[in-house]
Amino acid sequence: MSSPCHTSALLLVFMALAVTGAEQSEERSCDVIGDESSESQMERALLKKLEPLSHMRFNVTVDKGKTENYVYQFRVCREVNSTSHDYGGLVQTDRQNGKTTVIGRINETQVFNGSDWIMLIYKGGDSYGTHCSGEKRRAVIMISCKRGVTASSFSIISEEREKEQECFYLFEMDSSVACPAENSHLSVGSILLITFASLIAVYIIGGFLYQRLVVGAKGMEQFPHFAFWQDLGNLVADGCDFVCRSKPRNAPAAYRGVGDDQLGEESEERDDHLLPM
Repeated sequence: MSSPCHTSALLLVFMALAVTGAEQSEERSCDVIGDESSESQMERALLKKLEPLSHMRFNVTVDKGKTENYVYQFRVCREVNSTSHDYGGLVQTDRQNGKTTVIGRINETQVFNGSDWIMLIYKGGDSYGTHCSGEKRRAVIMISCKRGVTASSFSIISEEREKEQECFYLFEMDSSVACPAENSHLSVGSILLITFASLIAVYIIGGFLYQRLVVGAKGMEQFPHFAFWQDLGNLVADGCDFVCRSKPRNAPAAYRGVGDDQLGEESEERDDHLLPM
């Protein structure tokens, strides 16, 4: 009895470890500020739109000598360091002493957009020291439309920390996810052209099959209404001659010359002496 009980206990331990590992491996995503029920459909749609960037990491270095030497690490709706469990979506690391500061956290996210941009705001960062009345830091990331590019040009624009309140770090990047959907509206002319081409294709293919399978035609006779199309050039020429001719068909020539009637009369006169008396 002890052996089966020991085996069951080991299985339970392994299952618990597997569940714990799965929970740890699952990365946290953006949590919009406010109750979940208060999230608008627009916010959910924008977060869904940003998902292609969630597996990417972005870094930018600011080196201003001894005063500022930082590396900023950013992820879209994911923690920069998932093992820290600090919800840090944008983190600043001092290259001189290795100190890490969370600029903004993904569990306090705001997101909104315009016609060709998306603004992502991470609030709830580590508190300022002597700046900005000691309030918590926040990161503002402006994502601008650039078609054909998944993500590029991540950079820091400025840090607004001279105010008493509402200080922020401003970053920007380019991405195609911020671009509006392209509407492919066909003009009336295009629709008519497509319809006309489709009708011609149906006429040729359907007529060919009918002539070949039903009538039993061979060679060029398989082409529908072959006799008509063969004589079309003559019909067009006759029509143009009828419409465009400015004088009657039997009008006399405008110049004086040797006509057929004169040649006929002369030949008859020359042959009179050959007749028998």
